[in-house]
Amino acid sequence: MRQVVLDTETTGLAADRGHRVIEIGCVELRERRRTGITFHRYLNPDRAIDAGALEVHGISEEFLRDKPRFREVVDEFVDFVSGSELVIHNAAFDLAFLDAELALAGGRGRMTDHAGVLDTLALARERYPGQRNSLDALCRRLGIDNQHREMHGALLDASLLADVYLAMTAGQGSLELVAEAPAGGAPEVVARDRPAARVRVLRAGAGDLLLHEARMDTIAKACRGVPVWRRGT
Repeated sequence: MRQVVLDTETTGLAADRGHRVIEIGCVELRERRRTGITFHRYLNPDRAIDAGALEVHGISEEFLRDKPRFREVVDEFVDFVSGSELVIHNAAFDLAFLDAELALAGGRGRMTDHAGVLDTLALARERYPGQRNSLDALCRRLGIDNQHREMHGALLDASLLADVYLAMTAGQGSLELVAEAPAGGAPEVVARDRPAARVRVLRAGAGDLLLHEARMDTIAKACRGVPVWRRGT
């Protein structure tokens, strides 16, 4: 199974108000393993960047002035994601921006016409209800080092999200939350069964069992009675 972990940076928070994508970062996974293949582009948005957005990602208009427009890389981008399952944190945000960019690039449909979508924010809320589930919070909870993340960046965040996703779903065959788009509608999160990962089971040998019983005998003598785990046996 091919998955593409994706993140974007933008000029602001609202695609429906004309804000644009200025960075796309993608990390490829095959059968839950990194392949080392990435897709990363900075993009000239042909508009100003909100001060609040600049504080988050630090990408300036001056830096983007000589970068390509989305329409110049759209074919390469669509080819990269086509047929994959996109893994995105808070997928609705990125999909709204990318769908708008596809429309501006000449009516290329929607992202869900090219790839499936798995929303890791929905998955995290299912796994950790009532807790903070930002990317930083999940990195702390799952023991993933993000100390080098001083500012947001699409490729850096996609790489961290890949680690978060793999840690959240390690060794579990389960229900995953997937965004699917009904005809003419926005993507919605649905449940989908995935096959369980193959788990290696180690069984104790005869010698290990003898050592274990000897240890239990020692503990039982120290308890001066019948231990709880041996009652009824």
